[in-house]
Amino acid sequence: MRKRWAAMRCRRSPAGPNLSETIFLLPPTTREADYRVRIFTPRQELPFAGHPSVGAAWAVLDHGIAHAREGALVQECAAGLLPVRVDDSDAAAMQVHVRAPRARDVTPVGHAYALANAIDGAAAGALAPAMWDNGPGWWLVALADGDAVRTAQPALDAVAALTCATGAVGMAVFGRGGAGADADLVVRAFCPADQIPEDPVTGSANACIAAMLHAHGAWPAAGDRYVASQGRELGRDGRVVVSRDGDEIWIGGAVQAVIRGSFDW
Repeated sequence: MRKRWAAMRCRRSPAGPNLSETIFLLPPTTREADYRVRIFTPRQELPFAGHPSVGAAWAVLDHGIAHAREGALVQECAAGLLPVRVDDSDAAAMQVHVRAPRARDVTPVGHAYALANAIDGAAAGALAPAMWDNGPGWWLVALADGDAVRTAQPALDAVAALTCATGAVGMAVFGRGGAGADADLVVRAFCPADQIPEDPVTGSANACIAAMLHAHGAWPAAGDRYVASQGRELGRDGRVVVSRDGDEIWIGGAVQAVIRGSFDW
């Protein structure tokens, strides 16, 4: 039977066509990989993106394009070969986790004024804003707490100017959930230069945040795993499971299929 390679799209803010990234599934170019992906925003191709990668792994399993071996797959993308863990012990809520490319601090100098304009008076947290890169670059801004994140209103024109000037894909704000919260960290991500005013779930940004927190000894949970809440402000209420294995960061969670279809060309 000939395998069909599909395109999978991930949803975006209601302010546009509702697609933040499109992933194309392709045959791998190496025997070490089970499948290959290319990832596009409305403006550019990305070497890595987290939630599309989680969705792509789910899609290849759902369509029978690839089969996990002892709960593992290998994804080929422009950022390299990425291990994937598959937990299908609960058939109704399969969990997929992707090891993100290792992030690094690439903070440029001379952008304090642009950052201040982008943050637009939000209550700052303990960590200084920084730009981290794990394929795409992200400006990461710690706010005082989860409530400050949920009520933040960044100046999107200023965010777009900052990211275009520094080669970043967007700006992510984050804060601890606090006592009694339903998540350890609250995250929001803004990519207005890529026609994505706010992204409902952003794996690469969450992985960069985790790498930054790990590097500063500010991991937001007692163990090596925490849950981030993202997308509630857009009516999505996503849950990103973030874990560390040494200096490696894994991101994942469950996938919800919202539409199925096929086309030929």
